[in-house]
Amino acid sequence: MRSTPSRRATATGALIAVAALLAVGVQTGTATATAGGSAAAAPVATNAKHGALAKQLSPSARAELIREANASKAATAKEIGLGSQEKLVVRDVIQDNDGTTHTRYERTFSGLPVLGGDLIVQESKAGETEGVTKASKVTSAQLKAVDTAADVAPAKAETQALGAAKAAGSKKTVADRAPRKVVWMAQGKPQLAYETVVGGLQDDGTPNELHVVTDASTGAKLYEWQAIETGTGNTQYSGQVTLGTAPSYTLTDTTRGNHKTYNLNHGTSGTGTLFSGSDDIWGNGSPTNVETAAADAHYGAAETWDYYKNVQGRTGIRGDGVGAYSRVHYGNNYVNAFWDDSCFCMTYGDGSGNAAPLTSLDVAAHEMTHGVTSATAGLVYSGESGGLNEATSDIMAAAVEFYSNNATDLGDYLVGEKIDINGDGTPLRYMDKPSKDGASKDAWYSGIGGVDVHYSSGPANHFFYLLSEGSGAKTINGVSYNSPTSDGLPVTGIGRDKAALIWFKALSTKFSSTTNYAAARTGTLAAAGELYGTTSAEYKAVADAWAGVNVGSRSGGGTGGTVFQNTTRVAIPDAGAAVTSSVNVTGITGNAPSTLQVGVDITHTWRGDLVIDLVAPDGTAYRLKNSSISDSADNVQTTYTVNASSEVANGTWKLKVQDVYSGDTGAINSFKLTF
Repeated sequence: MRSTPSRRATATGALIAVAALLAVGVQTGTATATAGGSAAAAPVATNAKHGALAKQLSPSARAELIREANASKAATAKEIGLGSQEKLVVRDVIQDNDGTTHTRYERTFSGLPVLGGDLIVQESKAGETEGVTKASKVTSAQLKAVDTAADVAPAKAETQALGAAKAAGSKKTVADRAPRKVVWMAQGKPQLAYETVVGGLQDDGTPNELHVVTDASTGAKLYEWQAIETGTGNTQYSGQVTLGTAPSYTLTDTTRGNHKTYNLNHGTSGTGTLFSGSDDIWGNGSPTNVETAAADAHYGAAETWDYYKNVQGRTGIRGDGVGAYSRVHYGNNYVNAFWDDSCFCMTYGDGSGNAAPLTSLDVAAHEMTHGVTSATAGLVYSGESGGLNEATSDIMAAAVEFYSNNATDLGDYLVGEKIDINGDGTPLRYMDKPSKDGASKDAWYSGIGGVDVHYSSGPANHFFYLLSEGSGAKTINGVSYNSPTSDGLPVTGIGRDKAALIWFKALSTKFSSTTNYAAARTGTLAAAGELYGTTSAEYKAVADAWAGVNVGSRSGGGTGGTVFQNTTRVAIPDAGAAVTSSVNVTGITGNAPSTLQVGVDITHTWRGDLVIDLVAPDGTAYRLKNSSISDSADNVQTTYTVNASSEVANGTWKLKVQDVYSGDTGAINSFKLTF
């Protein structure tokens, strides 16, 4: 069948594998958790534009879109300006109800995988390219300069990777995947490198799948990340529920991609034994019954499958209708759960004393969502992108809990509240005020990329709560919340259904492997604009909620002081002279404050090109941002704080911006001072 008159038919390896629920020591460690054509059944309350919602594609319809994309990928590469040595590899396709198609590609250079070279091409129903979102903005001309001859032997890269894995607890003496040549582009300038993967187990028993990237010219380590992200059922956490099973009484959900649940019986490898029985009753609600944890895990997988299919229009983790599988009773006293791309499965430990399996509904949804993230944005499990990866699992787990509406486990903005990892009845994480767990961060700051991803997820979790429910004190389903904002100003929520719809659309059509917090703001604003319009209350709420966690500026006004703003657009010439946007400050007595707020909204395709200064009326310049060749994200949409107490407040203040490198363009959209 033809789904769109795409130009594809007429003219023209992900960086993450395993993630877990709970932090396991170091940031680069395993992430752990202690049909075709019909419209998606989005919640009626969202009132989103029908055309901007994702179609609920059948596996065959999705396969046809992928076939079309593969048939024309060479022409697409040429059209978007890639060089002759670069090729595209189709990874995923999503189509909206209005025919807009979002095709996600990996890239190769001279036959080598380009890590950080992924991109998304958005195409109209008529087949016109509407936009290209790249994980890296390096041009094809720069890629042509990559020397594919290595100066360092692969053995040196393997030794380096084995040493890094040993530090995390692995006892492996040989890499599971020998060093392969790649082009490393995730941090800016492309360069030849080796990628080596080492397995084994980490110190806490979590599987190890450490990826180490080594400079093929110098032997220096460039990067590392973990790829482990981390009938009738009488469940321990969700009460008595209905399970999807096979007629022969096995935990095989024939209506949800044949998802199966297996018993590892305290092993740490293999698939285990498929749960089977003489009747269709599973577990008794007690952890001492081996079927109870299986019932919880099987139920969680079913509810998560239904949420993604009925609300987000996605049939299965990969969108291909194929079910993953679950493994329970992993190890002994293993206090964690994890997702693993290599087996396409979720795995659950039994907790302390093997008495508290980590199989609650939100943990199951958290782990399955790691699979969804890997199949869509592929957010690298380290730095700010790693925090956003973890937050995505927490966010969608909350959405699944509310969607499920289970009377025994009502929806909330708490993570892991049922599994009692802390041993005192407190949850693992809090979304309304993440810092309540003692480690997570409430708001963004410049060094947050160096924090363990389970804690750098805090600002995104906080953003989602603010966008859903707003700031201040309130009680929801019997749980009390009191969410602050970093700027001390209120945020009005738009409801969790709308918030989840915006987040998932951004994840699946805007985010890339290297998306950071600033780019997440840009992506969610773009998604909100498509769903509700750029002048809508929802769009403004997204900006305000991000400002509430110190990412970007407010939607306009309401900043708590006297505001002077210039919204006249000023183009920034590529590698040209500096340009300015001015505001005339009047009516302020005395000098400017020591905490002068400088709101900057600049769109630019490589913000690392930009040098930004605030210029006072007497000509004194205050540097807000330096240029950086490694700062490859889009746009500058943030609020800077300047100590301008030595300056007379009244007079003409200027935002001075200069693009100092060639190849990318942009404009000042607005400049705002708050006294």
